[in-house]
Amino acid sequence: MELSPLRRSLLELLKSPASATQLAAALDLPRQRVNYHVRALEQAGLVELVEERQRRGCVERVLRARPGREIAADVQDQFAATHLVSVASGAAREVDRMSGAAADAGKRLLTFTVETTVRFGTPGDVHEFTSDLAEAVRQVALKYDTDEGRPYRVVALGHPGVSDER
Repeated sequence: MELSPLRRSLLELLKSPASATQLAAALDLPRQRVNYHVRALEQAGLVELVEERQRRGCVERVLRARPGREIAADVQDQFAATHLVSVASGAAREVDRMSGAAADAGKRLLTFTVETTVRFGTPGDVHEFTSDLAEAVRQVALKYDTDEGRPYRVVALGHPGVSDER
């Protein structure tokens, strides 16, 4: 399961048991939107039901992140070369398909690219950088994400660079 910034935030909050209503209030998001993502996390086995309680004629479900499973499956793939290639090739296919459809309709496809080179001193720095980058992207995504907007897939990839041999 690919975890969006919102789903990562939900898992973080669900380290303590909470309902979709409580999560929505904490994130200042509509309960229905939060509930949709909580259900997806539950189906993926990342969260579990703690209790159900009656609230104003409805059943409120209280969930928590499953111990030891919060983001474990995602972290394993985060640094895997095969996962990187899969995500990159999938993104290339999607952009190629949409670009062709836009051209056929006489329109432009609005895309963006962010690219840089970072020189890490130690392998541990790569992991720390990745965590910091994921948190920064999560914060920015939460700032701009709306229910009404057009969805954009944002992918950050990292791989060893090719040495400049001259």
